Amino acid sequence: MGLGNVWRFPTAVATSGGGAFVLLYLLAIVLLGLPLMMAELALGRRTQRDVVGAFLRLSPRTPWWLTGVLSLVAVVVILSYYSVIAGWVGIYLVASVLGRFSGLGPEQLAGVFAAISGHPVLPLAGQASFLAVTGAVVALGVRDGIERWSRVLMPGIVLILLILLGRILILPGAPAGFAWFLRPRLEVITPAVALQAVGQVFFSFSLGMGATITYGSYLRSRHSIPSSAVYISLADLLVALLAGLVVIPALFAFNIEPEVGPGLIFVALTAVFNAMPVGALWGGLFFLMLYAAALTSAVAMLETFIAYLLAGRRLGRNRAAVLGVVIVLILGIPSALAPGVLAAIRPLGRNVLEFVDFAASNVLLPLAGLFTAVFVGWIWGTGQARAELERGAAKFPGGKAWALAVGYLAPLLLLYVFLAGLRP
Repeated sequence: MGLGNVWRFPTAVATSGGGAFVLLYLLAIVLLGLPLMMAELALGRRTQRDVVGAFLRLSPRTPWWLTGVLSLVAVVVILSYYSVIAGWVGIYLVASVLGRFSGLGPEQLAGVFAAISGHPVLPLAGQASFLAVTGAVVALGVRDGIERWSRVLMPGIVLILLILLGRILILPGAPAGFAWFLRPRLEVITPAVALQAVGQVFFSFSLGMGATITYGSYLRSRHSIPSSAVYISLADLLVALLAGLVVIPALFAFNIEPEVGPGLIFVALTAVFNAMPVGALWGGLFFLMLYAAALTSAVAMLETFIAYLLAGRRLGRNRAAVLGVVIVLILGIPSALAPGVLAAIRPLGRNVLEFVDFAASNVLLPLAGLFTAVFVGWIWGTGQARAELERGAAKFPGGKAWALAVGYLAPLLLLYVFLAGLRP
């Protein structure tokens, strides 16, 4: 549960046709998300290795280990700009609690967002502080750090979303937003919307990043991978839908166009909270939830990198965490400065942060997912993979359908997603 659920998903819904996007997102989960999550969890548990070591163990002396390297590059690149956005969230959390946005309308808030994101120092400070918190959690280890904090943060995310949803439900005009969010308009479905839905599944499920393989390596043989994958998918979907049910109806209640793009959370939704009684409270709760969500995903991504740094190297977890944070921070500096100091640099017509996001979402993740599916389906083999899936499970009745999805459907769809995503 991370920014992919509570920031990226509502934004994608708002810019991609509402209920039509939600329908395609559900379809993408069934056809791609769930089968590939099972494949990555099985790969991790079978090898008990990091994302690179997993491929080396199952196919030694072959170039397939480069798939793990590709996933590792993807997760570091994504975390480098993800932490910038999380830094903005931290700044907005503090400003909301202090009431700095009170009385400001949408146009003024747009100016505030431009000033914050374009500031030469604030984004770097926000990014550095967020990565410091993330590194501290990861340094504590899997049991004392990741598991303990996840047990606190994840229920907290759901609780705050439910509180906000209860408040949004009583707003005049909110029912129209619920209808727009839940009712598919088939006429707005296009290949671009479908590609957006697939990309959203990869981002929110952390597929192709190596995080699922890394977490899979921590699973014991008694755990049922199919059941775990279903629970994870349902939890991920639930949080995304809750976030959408909070954001979209709120926009309708205050007559704000849903097609507002990336500034939807920081500009439009802040304007919504300002128009509500005790707006600083609701805004503070929302950005607290958003920050917690960002932290849970960042911990997973950084742990993937740390697991690689720890494998076969004489590094303690604390040193590896510090090294990982420093590397990510340095790589993220161009993205942090993209809206301001580096605004004139626009590769492919995008600022640096947008370009890095485009490269990760349209090139690195689809390629990593494609090669992983081919590896599991054809190199390791669906027979051996299914045997791993059936360890710890009484039975796996969907085994044949899963094998078809991973061996045939996923590679074909991901190849199309990759080629289509390269178009300007």
